[in-house]
Amino acid sequence: MSASAATGVFVLSLTAIPVTYLFNCLAAGGSSWVIVAVGLLVLIFIALLARVLVKRKPPKDPLFYVYAVFAFTSVVNLIIGLEQDGIIDGFMTHYLREGEPYLNTAYGHVICYWDGSVHYLMYLLMVAAIAWEQSYRTIGLYWLGSIFMSIIVFMPGNIVGKYGTKVCPAFFLSVPYICLPIWAGFRIYNQPSVTHDTPVKVVQEVQKKGLLRRPIDLMLAAYLILATGFCIFRGMIALDCPAELCRLYIQLHEPYIKDPAAYPKLQAQFSHIGASLHARTPYIYRVPEEAKQFFLILNVMYGILPQLLAYRCVNKPEFFMKTKQEEKTE
Repeated sequence: MSASAATGVFVLSLTAIPVTYLFNCLAAGGSSWVIVAVGLLVLIFIALLARVLVKRKPPKDPLFYVYAVFAFTSVVNLIIGLEQDGIIDGFMTHYLREGEPYLNTAYGHVICYWDGSVHYLMYLLMVAAIAWEQSYRTIGLYWLGSIFMSIIVFMPGNIVGKYGTKVCPAFFLSVPYICLPIWAGFRIYNQPSVTHDTPVKVVQEVQKKGLLRRPIDLMLAAYLILATGFCIFRGMIALDCPAELCRLYIQLHEPYIKDPAAYPKLQAQFSHIGASLHARTPYIYRVPEEAKQFFLILNVMYGILPQLLAYRCVNKPEFFMKTKQEEKTE
């Protein structure tokens, strides 16, 4: 495959702009099932166009077509976010009203921007890697963690939250976001991992060091213990724990956890931070002005340190490596 295939996917994703506009004009007045049918046809058509792009030299990895379709839907989500902010108009108005009204929540708004920016960039990078026949295992695993966290929060939140009685047939358009990432997960995980030619002596020396002699690992281990406790604490709050500490925390720092939309009870850190401060969140559930600094410091650290942990494991893997002698013994 050539680099032109990756460029073609990028251009194909931008067709979401005229497609959503036409969809909004033609689907106005249509039923929810019409929205589902048209949506599925559009996704199938995008997959077929992606196949046409690489007809002369098809990719070895069939996930190329998955990422091409998901890149298209990422632009759709970006359009939704821009329309909700009033920057554009007339692209997804009907869909937001009749298809997936829960996207009008603060959480839905933020998650649209996340998918339309971070996920979109990852799709383009993975498509480029496939086109150049390079490995994308690391970024693929990172995307899997992000997409699964989004789905784990988003779909149950739609059902059990205040929009549970308004779930429309368009909800089933989210099913591919469950099935395809699961299939992709197996394929990505089975890709060869990056090999490190680290001398055996270096590996043995690193692994002989105790935790106290590895200050960075010690800090990360302490963080994991504290983060676990914080997760349990938040879970108790979500379950209406009557303890005084829980009551004070939710009253003074994170009232968003009690938002009837239900997403904060499940949580995804980036969207949780954004939705806690978002104007679409009812005022009584927004973070109080005097608590914003504490809230941001706590939650940004809670979100960034896992990224640092992953970075440490990927870029300095000596502690987790097996020596050749151990491999022979096994």
